Amino acid sequence: MNFFDNIGIIAIGTRLRMLSEKMTEDATKIYEMYDVDLKPKWFPVFYVLSQNSEKSITAIANEIGHSHPSVSKIVREMVKEQILREKKDKNDGRKNNIELAPKGRQIANHIKEQYTDVQKAVEVTLNQSRHNMWHAIEEFEFLLDQKSMFHRVKEEKKLREIKKVEIVPYEAKYRIPFKNLNEEWITTFFKMEETDRKSLDQPKEYILDKGGEILVALYDKEPVGVCALIKMEDPHYDFELAKMAVSPQAKGKGIGWLLGKAIIKKAQSLNAQKIYLESNTVLKPAINLYHKLGFNKVVGHSTPYERCNIQMELILD
Repeated sequence: MNFFDNIGIIAIGTRLRMLSEKMTEDATKIYEMYDVDLKPKWFPVFYVLSQNSEKSITAIANEIGHSHPSVSKIVREMVKEQILREKKDKNDGRKNNIELAPKGRQIANHIKEQYTDVQKAVEVTLNQSRHNMWHAIEEFEFLLDQKSMFHRVKEEKKLREIKKVEIVPYEAKYRIPFKNLNEEWITTFFKMEETDRKSLDQPKEYILDKGGEILVALYDKEPVGVCALIKMEDPHYDFELAKMAVSPQAKGKGIGWLLGKAIIKKAQSLNAQKIYLESNTVLKPAINLYHKLGFNKVVGHSTPYERCNIQMELILD
């Protein structure tokens, strides 16, 4: 076990597989010792049917927590060995149910002493251990039902990557990334418009010199996201949140969220009361982000963009 001592808990899947293989090997020997013609992988299906007269493959799969194809394959193997047999459903002749064949019923009667001995051996083993593995497995399964290991690792990945993200003020050296990142996402879904070209070609003159702000998201010191706060000459709104773009290579790292929170904080520092934005409903992740940031849909504001089909506002405290 030096490997597991060295690598630690990241190899939990490998260790559980090895334990399962060891238990399966012993189970095969136990069946042979009791002269029971079963394979370990058949046991859940066999046990369920030995407690009931008949069941459909779907019902068996649901009860033992296996997939339908897995159970179907096992049933075919056991039917071939004449342990199970198929019969028509009494209420629906189009459906087949599965039940023990005569050979299966003989095994069910013969295996009872094996059950007794196996249960006692497992109880003794669990009592000899400091931690009851059966209860630990139940708890671990419960936790994974709440949130899978895949999603738990995904969350940890995102948290680690977020630590590499830095939100910084715009500088002249970011002019090209500001333009390129925006052009990339605009041309992916829409077309460049005249208003786009003005702000992207001359961000200093069109945004900064008019009282706006631009923030840049760096990942490992490289610019991967941008967002602008454009000063509005409007009786209802102080700023427009615009030109938010994140590199496709940096998606899933929470950069849009961090940029959005940072630009809102910047607006608050400038004593803004309301922020306005324009978007398109085809951009579902962006719309979800804006809702998460606190924006709500509004109507009736004029727009210079052909692509705009939704307008939103954020009222600041």
